[in-house]
Amino acid sequence: MKPIQVGLLGIGTVGSGTFNVLKRNQEEIKRRAGRGIEISMVADLDVARARAVVGPDVQVVDDARAVIQNPEIDIVVELIGGYGIAKALVLEAIAAGKHVVTANKALLAVHGTEIFAAASAKGVMVAFEAAVAGGIPIIKALREGLTANRIEWIAGIINGTTNFILSEMRDKGLDFDVVLKEAQRLGYAEADPTFDIEGVDAAHKATIMCAIAFGIPVQFDKAHVEGITQLAAADIRYAEQLGYRIKLLGITKRNHKGIELRVHPSLVPTKRLIANVEGAMNAVVVHGDAVGTTLYYGKGAGSEPTASAVIADLVDITRLHTVDPLNRVPHLAFQPDRMSDLPVLPMSEVVTSYYLRLRVADEAGVLAQVTGIVANAGISIDAVLQREADEVGGEGSTQTDLIILTHETREGTMNDAMAQLQGLPTVLAPITRIRKEELN
Repeated sequence: MKPIQVGLLGIGTVGSGTFNVLKRNQEEIKRRAGRGIEISMVADLDVARARAVVGPDVQVVDDARAVIQNPEIDIVVELIGGYGIAKALVLEAIAAGKHVVTANKALLAVHGTEIFAAASAKGVMVAFEAAVAGGIPIIKALREGLTANRIEWIAGIINGTTNFILSEMRDKGLDFDVVLKEAQRLGYAEADPTFDIEGVDAAHKATIMCAIAFGIPVQFDKAHVEGITQLAAADIRYAEQLGYRIKLLGITKRNHKGIELRVHPSLVPTKRLIANVEGAMNAVVVHGDAVGTTLYYGKGAGSEPTASAVIADLVDITRLHTVDPLNRVPHLAFQPDRMSDLPVLPMSEVVTSYYLRLRVADEAGVLAQVTGIVANAGISIDAVLQREADEVGGEGSTQTDLIILTHETREGTMNDAMAQLQGLPTVLAPITRIRKEELN
């Protein structure tokens, strides 16, 4: 049987990894797919660089639309990224009857509903395993492996840059700004790291997992997104003393009111496996009613780990190429006409527990004032830790840190209590709030 023909749009880090792994493991892949998979055309603005990667046997062009319009191409792999031209090219490829493989989490998180609808109408597949957690097959696990389960919650370390920064802050006791510069020097962080450090990249991925887990449309605009830029070395140190580690988590959870979708720093008990995921590694914990808790761990980025996911999608499409579209696995796991209208809850309605750090005047009565406001708000306190003043500000200091751990409460209630606390004349700096996730 003639090999299935693939066109690559973009041959940067992931594209070159895809080409090299496919070439290196072609016999093994053919045995699994039942048919050869061949990259026969590549589009890249840097034609010379692309030719150096793929050699003389692959057609190289500088116009992505030439790949889409080639009737010999069966599958288009979009590795350009972003929301702009990538969206236009993906929709054009679908309109031309091509299957699409993409690693573009931003595109799917924002425009996935439109893209999946177009693909369903045309009877083609859009595969996106590489869009979430790099080489970890979390999409396939959620969409197929756990299909018997009612998924209750997902919590993931799904951005390697921020996990590297937090690991370094904890290991070396350094503040965020110092570690960010080191991460950029080592290549773990981009020159403009905004999407990573502000939580946007993780929120794109969490949005996709949320849609698959609960059968709702992708709704990135409903996600609550916080990054790690406001974390201080002191918070990481205090968390460690209390038996926790701080991780940037993407969390989506089902409750009786709707669906939670949030990304923010979280205190996680040190005894949890996910709390011990260090460096640039990724991990996702999924809790289903039948299977219980499962953990998926591995490299979330990089040339060949991401290529592993791209090629897995190519193999899936090759196997299902001739199958009746109605008998394929739905893009978001649930049949398109059976999607749920469960709402994504505003953050004010989320119930969780909290770590609060208050820089306060070191004088009598402050602790009673603070705990009184918290108690009057109906918030149950789990633990209170007050540091010695000289430990915080040096000998003779008149300021100290007060750390409060709470039991679960509604975020809106905590917002009101924090506003009252911040108004106290004895609270000398903005209050640090970090949510606490037990992940039981």
